[in-house]
Amino acid sequence: MPERRQNTRDKVLYGGVARVGESGTATACVVRNLSEQGASIELTNPVRFPKEQISLTIARKGRSFLARVIWWRDNFVGLAFNGEAPSAPVSDLEERLRKSEAKKRALQRRIKELLGEE
Repeated sequence: MPERRQNTRDKVLYGGVARVGESGTATACVVRNLSEQGASIELTNPVRFPKEQISLTIARKGRSFLARVIWWRDNFVGLAFNGEAPSAPVSDLEERLRKSEAKKRALQRRIKELLGEE
């Protein structure tokens, strides 16, 4: 079968989030291969996306892409990128880490209270 892609795709295994619209449905996915022009993703839950435009966020790469659906087979979807998505926060990791550290400190204080060390 002849290769129709302009650029070769690298086989990868990244976690991602595919989202329809600004506040639309978001579903977790696995990015299976990636190039500058597109990606192949595997959805964890079979969801139908419109062919017009979806947003794919790959936190590990720190990037979001606007894309359109090119093909669909079972839980696998081929995407062509339209360009970078508007600058939106890709990961809330920093905020989650800050909250986790605050919880840890509170738990450490509580343990000391219970052990009578304070």
